[in-house]
This record gives sequence, C-alpha cells and structure tokens, in this order.
Amino acid sequence: MSEGYHLHLVSDSTGETIASAARACLVQFEGVEVTEHVWNLVRTKRQLQRVIVGVETEPGVVLFTLVDAKMRSALVSACRHLQVPCIALLDPVVAALSGYLGIKSKAKPGMQHVLDAEYFARIDAINFVLAHDDGQSTKDLNDADVILVGISRTSKTPTCIYLANRGVKAANVPLVPGSPLPPELFTAAKPLIVGLTKDPVPLVQIRRSRLMSLNQEQETDYIDLEKVKQEVATARRIFAENTWPVIDVTRRSIEEVAAAVIQLQERRAGRVS
Repeated sequence: MSEGYHLHLVSDSTGETIASAARACLVQFEGVEVTEHVWNLVRTKRQLQRVIVGVETEPGVVLFTLVDAKMRSALVSACRHLQVPCIALLDPVVAALSGYLGIKSKAKPGMQHVLDAEYFARIDAINFVLAHDDGQSTKDLNDADVILVGISRTSKTPTCIYLANRGVKAANVPLVPGSPLPPELFTAAKPLIVGLTKDPVPLVQIRRSRLMSLNQEQETDYIDLEKVKQEVATARRIFAENTWPVIDVTRRSIEEVAAAVIQLQERRAGRVS
C-alpha cells in the first residue's frame, strides 16, 4: 500500500531547478505518493512566512534553493521548530565549486535566468522550431542545427521543442507514405540530420489513442499493424540510404532522445569520441 507524504519545494527563482532535482530523486522510491507544494519567487519575509505556515499546515520534507542568508536562516529555524527536515539542495555543489575555484558565490537569486546572449539564443531557437515544425518552411532548412526525420508519432515535435530550450535550432520533417521528402532536406549540408524510429506495436497503440482523442475513424492504414511495419521499414531504408544516424525512441523519454541528439552533435563536431 502506498503512503502519502508532503514535499515543500522553496525557491527564490522559478523553481524549475529544485522541482527537476526533487523528481529525479523521487522516482527512486516506489509506492510513495508525494504531494508537491511549489513555493517559487520567495524573496520577502511575508512570502517566506506563507511558506512556513504551509509547512506547518501540511508537514513534510522541505527542499530549498534560497540564496539570501537571512531568508535561509529563518526557514531553517522554522523547520527545526516544526521538526521537519530542511535541505539546502545546491549547497554542497556551490561550496565545492567555490573551494575549487577560489571564488565566493554571488548569492543572487535567479541568475540562471538573466537576459543574456544565451537566453536570446534559446528564444531564437524556439521561434525557429515553431516555424519549421512538421515540414514547414523547408526553403531554409540549411539554417537548422538539427533536422529530425521520422514517421508520425515518433516524438519529433516535442524533442525539437526540448532541444530549442537548450539553444538548438531544430526542424522536423515527417515521413508520410506516398509523399516525397522535400528536396531541401537532401541538399542541407550544415545541419545534423537524424532519423527517429519506433517499435511498430507501441507505435500503433499511441496512434490509436491519438485518433480516439480526436474522435476519428479507427479503421485506417494509420493504425494497421502491417502497414505500420512497412512504414517503419521504409523509414529505416531511407535513413540507411542517406547514412543518417538513427535513434530508436521506443523506450526513451523526450529528454533522453534530446540528449542522444546532442551527443551525436558533439561527436560530429569532434568534441567526443
């Protein structure tokens, strides 16, 4: 039987870092149901007091990434009084870096979200992905960093969006039975072109669910297993003929697929063996 627990995530920024880290840890504990309480942009005494009241009302482990010394001290003291664990998530990493570099950290909240060149590069990449989704705007495909090619429901769009958040300009081109691929795809020399494939059985299940959500007809080649097997085989043949690297997305999350694409980029650039 699963047990329910409360987890309070306290951040003086967006809370993305602490939420991601917490979930990465929680997946290691099966049968545990956790209610997350995300407290982001906590930068004043009044905001912190709301957090403390929340922890008192629904006690549970507190993880925090506050950088202001007074705010940190007040939260730790309150948690000690309430007898709940209170963990400064980034402290060991920051302390180790500070010691190694011989530089004191700035202790300024939200520094990972500053509006610098890297931030605007991510925005530019997101705009590029939106303009080049599902085979749109093929005339400037050569401006992409990465082009993902695959049949329907092989995670092309979400992977491109994830890559854009890493500053990668990604386009995706669908392989549609009976339709030729755009000629610009074969003349694009700059981008890394990657083929995405998936096992036909789960692929059919995903497609069927998609059709049901759209209230569309179920008897179609789109979800016929034999037809889908042919689609997958044809896609693999095209990938092989063009010597495009292939990623099987069957048992991979979007994050894992994107990481594999970035690894291929690094290898192509000669930065990893």
